[in-house]
Amino acid sequence: MPACQYIPAGVKGRFPVSGQAQWQHKTLPPPLASRKTSAVKKQPAPAVEPALSRPLRRYLYVTAATTGAAIMIVEILGAKMLSPYIGLSHFVWTAQIAVTLVALACGYYVGGKLADQSQRLARLYWAILGAALYLALTVRICEPVAYWCLDFNLAVGSLLASGILFFLPLALLAMTGPYLVRVITSSVAGVGGIVGRLTSIGTLGSLAGTLLIGYLLIPHLPNSLTMYFTALTLMLVCAGYFLFARRKGLAIVIPLLALTSALGAKSYLDPSHSYTYVKQLFRGNSHFGELQVLDYKNGGYRLYLNDGLTQNTYDPNRKLSVSLFTYALSGLARAYTTNINDVLCIGMGVGIVPMEFANRGARVDVVEINPAVVPVAVRFFDLQPNRFNLTLDDGRHFLNRCQKQYDTVILDAFLGDSSPSHLLTREAFTSIRRVLRPGGTLVINSFGNLKAGRDFFTASLNKTLKSVFGSVRMHAHEDEGGIFFVASARPALEFAHPPDLANVHPLVLRDTEATYAGVKDTVPENGLVLTDDYNPAEFYDARNREDVRRRLATSAKEM
Repeated sequence: MPACQYIPAGVKGRFPVSGQAQWQHKTLPPPLASRKTSAVKKQPAPAVEPALSRPLRRYLYVTAATTGAAIMIVEILGAKMLSPYIGLSHFVWTAQIAVTLVALACGYYVGGKLADQSQRLARLYWAILGAALYLALTVRICEPVAYWCLDFNLAVGSLLASGILFFLPLALLAMTGPYLVRVITSSVAGVGGIVGRLTSIGTLGSLAGTLLIGYLLIPHLPNSLTMYFTALTLMLVCAGYFLFARRKGLAIVIPLLALTSALGAKSYLDPSHSYTYVKQLFRGNSHFGELQVLDYKNGGYRLYLNDGLTQNTYDPNRKLSVSLFTYALSGLARAYTTNINDVLCIGMGVGIVPMEFANRGARVDVVEINPAVVPVAVRFFDLQPNRFNLTLDDGRHFLNRCQKQYDTVILDAFLGDSSPSHLLTREAFTSIRRVLRPGGTLVINSFGNLKAGRDFFTASLNKTLKSVFGSVRMHAHEDEGGIFFVASARPALEFAHPPDLANVHPLVLRDTEATYAGVKDTVPENGLVLTDDYNPAEFYDARNREDVRRRLATSAKEM
């Protein structure tokens, strides 16, 4: 055997070993496994975390449920807070959901990293307290941030506004899950059950938050008060921990609780905004936006706003609308329809158009999706709901079940700056044609644009109507703004009666005359037939809707 060959200890003594081989055997380093074993033995054992008491463990589960609820409340409420400025189109919801998901991903990652460094629960509760403080701050900074974001296009502005206002608090709240998993886990054997339990409790909390914000808080409380309420709840969770485990933290939490409570109380007791030229008569929330009624201080005119955007203008002294569209809808229906005995109005607004038909002796059915607007219209706009048959329902749902026939249908359903997309498809118009008597008319109020390159929505709406009805006419006194469609199964639409201008308010008389005279048309190739399956109007009309909302929001700011 060569002198340089290494002989394992297990075979030593079986063969003669030379002196040189014995020397090499003794001086060679120990096997790798032996070195690893000795290195591991030299490392200090990790400190064993004290076992959590049962009350504290339960409190951590309460924390997981509360933060889960807060995340969903902030996601939904955030979009509602921004809606007066940037609307509630799919761009806005896409931005809000995207920001929420990115914030959760970052929060999960950071929470896990911090938990590996230290399992001190105080770090988590300070993070939750930071989220609560930022949420309270969003009430104050939402308006200036949203107005700043109006300078960008809708997609970018939505992402910026959502990111600035809600990314940080959502990320801080998302740290809760991985942090608590690390703190509660005492052995690898039980980690699956702990993760499952915490995830389940957090998800149930999210469910509770979703139901709470959707069915209780938004309809009955101002958005600002709901956000303060959410911040206060998170602060109370932090105070509960510091009370039982870290008493010195109460010196910071209690003053913050008092300050946030005072701000929330002020928001509830004094909800009026600071206006220069108008005074606020009413402000209340609903499932479909915040409702406001404003009076000009110098007298004369009253405004109805939904999410900060003017929806109608009223002269309480003359008891007449000061908005062109009210006269265009009722006037065009009377001008194009031979006899009007039965009317269906999809969308009530403050009830001026239905009341106009009722005052002329017609039997009127009204479909309105927002019940909160009815008492407001009765109190401030002289609505008499006993003069017509009111159904609280979605217009499309009503049409699908309707067995009655009408001489004219008025489609004036608006949510902010546009009509709901599901009411402007070929299938929706087919349902409307089914409930119209022979020779009956459909009259639509829309915001549109006739300029080349910006006429997709108007051209598409015109093309979609023509795919269902025998003839369609468009009326407008300008190339952008209010555009009114009249559609009928008749082969050719002509005035059956001359337009009646007797009861038009003097301030809009000239525009009303110009609207009746202004018959417009579109280039068919610039649009497509909108269907339930494919209706990209929001996407291609985003620039126009962005301009309308910016103009309306800016005018509201200047009041």
